[in-house]
Amino acid sequence: MNILIVGAHGMLGKDLAETLKTKHTLLLSSRNNLDITDLKSCRDYISQAKPDLIINCAAYTQVDKCEEEIELAYKVNALGPRNLAVISNEQNIPLVQISTDYVFDGTKGTNYLEDDTKNPLSIYGKSKSLAEDYIMALLNKFYIIRTSWLFGEHGNNFIKTMLQIGKTRDSLAVVNDQFGSPTYTRDLAQAIADLIEETRYGIYHITNSGYTNWYEYTKDIFTLSGYNVTVRPISTEEFNRPAPRPKYSVLNNRLWQLEGFTPLRPYQEAVKEYIENYLKKEVQP
Repeated sequence: MNILIVGAHGMLGKDLAETLKTKHTLLLSSRNNLDITDLKSCRDYISQAKPDLIINCAAYTQVDKCEEEIELAYKVNALGPRNLAVISNEQNIPLVQISTDYVFDGTKGTNYLEDDTKNPLSIYGKSKSLAEDYIMALLNKFYIIRTSWLFGEHGNNFIKTMLQIGKTRDSLAVVNDQFGSPTYTRDLAQAIADLIEETRYGIYHITNSGYTNWYEYTKDIFTLSGYNVTVRPISTEEFNRPAPRPKYSVLNNRLWQLEGFTPLRPYQEAVKEYIENYLKKEVQP
């Protein structure tokens, strides 16, 4: 297939390109050569590129900044995917949209299923939820992939931030009442590569197996990296961030498994591999 990856230079986009390049012809775009918020230029670009499939990894993911830059968040996270859906409908191109656990409010108390009622709390979550609504209204051929707590080699992520903090600080406070599933972009990229081999359209939850909270996650990161940092648990209310977060947004990968796909490996294995690779690169001359 000829696959257009939108947002190809981001954390997931780069791993997707690496994973897909052996079997597919790739068209890699970034905001420098494709503005998904501009319908006309987007239509012109895709009409010329003629992809067989579009994967949209482009998003404004700075959750707290979205609360300040509301118009930008909706332009990138909602109108951009809508534009891709309009063009995909016109040109009969399947669309893969990367979505998030933040479309849920975290009050269910158990793992979220694909058909559970959405109720996003933040501007980020609301804009990503609206993108889903546009796509489902405009397209028949789509994969909406909700995932969570991404980490990977390319770009910033929570693990990388903690590893940087571990070099300079001996203590920090981290929230202990927000639960989710850390997901390695390499594992997610391979799952997407497997999914698009067949026309099994629909909404999927795809994360690494297992779940944790930010406090326990942080302690594990420091243990694996060998940093001696004291981690103090605090509540979400004490931490007081601009954007509200769901307290429990663990995603049940039900439809992924019903389709016969193997569950992704436990997040602990993926985190261990990531940290080992990260530390090896740091000591290389």
